[in-house]
Amino acid sequence: MIWFFNKKKKEEQATEAASEQVADNAADVTPAGEVTPDELQGAAEEVAAEITEEATEENIAAEASQVDAPAPAQTPAPLMEKPDTKQGWFARLKSGLSLSSGKLAGGIADIFTKRKLDQNALDELEELLITADLGPATAAKLTAAIAKNRFDKEVTGEEIRTALADEIEKILTPVEKPLFTIDAKPFVILMVGVNGTGKTTTIGKLGQQFTREGKKVMLAAGDTFRAAAVAQLKVWGERIGCPVMAKDEGADAAALAYEALDRAEAEGADILMMDTAGRLQNKANLMEELSKIVRVIRKKNAAAPHAIVLVLDATVGQNAHSQLELFKEMVAITGLIVTKLDGTAKGGVLVSLAERFQMPVHAIGIGEGIDDLRPFAAADYARAIVGLDAASD
Repeated sequence: MIWFFNKKKKEEQATEAASEQVADNAADVTPAGEVTPDELQGAAEEVAAEITEEATEENIAAEASQVDAPAPAQTPAPLMEKPDTKQGWFARLKSGLSLSSGKLAGGIADIFTKRKLDQNALDELEELLITADLGPATAAKLTAAIAKNRFDKEVTGEEIRTALADEIEKILTPVEKPLFTIDAKPFVILMVGVNGTGKTTTIGKLGQQFTREGKKVMLAAGDTFRAAAVAQLKVWGERIGCPVMAKDEGADAAALAYEALDRAEAEGADILMMDTAGRLQNKANLMEELSKIVRVIRKKNAAAPHAIVLVLDATVGQNAHSQLELFKEMVAITGLIVTKLDGTAKGGVLVSLAERFQMPVHAIGIGEGIDDLRPFAAADYARAIVGLDAASD
């Protein structure tokens, strides 16, 4: 789905509207005088930028009316629907990954121009894969697999890219796992990640998609140390028509989590998504806060949270590995969402993460629009990352 309109005019209107919403919402969240104008303006501008790339509310309503009813509760079903038109989504995925695929495709074309796949060529290919953030171990594994049946033979760049896509797909397929509902109401999702990964925005986009599918969603603003994060989540709540639990700045996030779960159960919510802080200045404090949130939630519901999702920003490249390791020490991560793939030449990091951690990848983000966050598809990603067209069915 792509909507076209006068972007400049919409940006101005959206920024003004979002600023008003943020100011109104923040007044209910934090004591007077504690929210700075810069924080409010920053939150407003971030939300406004997303609004200008997405549908108008009328378009959203029209789209939502065409979505099929969700599957019965007793039947496990993905929380995010697969795209209706695979080719349309693949084109957007390929375009979003163009910085990464251009680096790989161009390098492969330079290496394999009327040349045998000898040791020098393999070394150059391995170095190229490392510079594309696939990491040394993954690069070595891929080049070894490609050389297995082709060593010392004449090859073309197209053949190498095809072989590379096939081997990448083998690595990615085991981690292609969408979020699934279970026989639990509400289904509790705890979203974690460092500040700046797009965690709060991802919650808003997921919430919008879930409500389109007919699910009753509640949000909890657990990043109580950033007034702008709370305000931004409340703007999303207003926009998609779902309640947002929030407290004053600096409030106990675990207490908020308990109250949010209590309210979600009382109001019959299908899904409760909770934002969390991502401050790394003091690892011990963050670890204790996240651990406490999980403990408190489990006092209310021993099976919750049902999913603890780590949001990673692809633009950080191999630093994503250290982030995943860090958060695994704090809480039992159940899956990943990788964002900002459209703004980086380091898209290969997702492959190296899959190879090293075998952690489920639920969704990827390749743009600002609501429909640029989609379920992860291994085959599509493998071909798009090396610049190939979609495989024929």
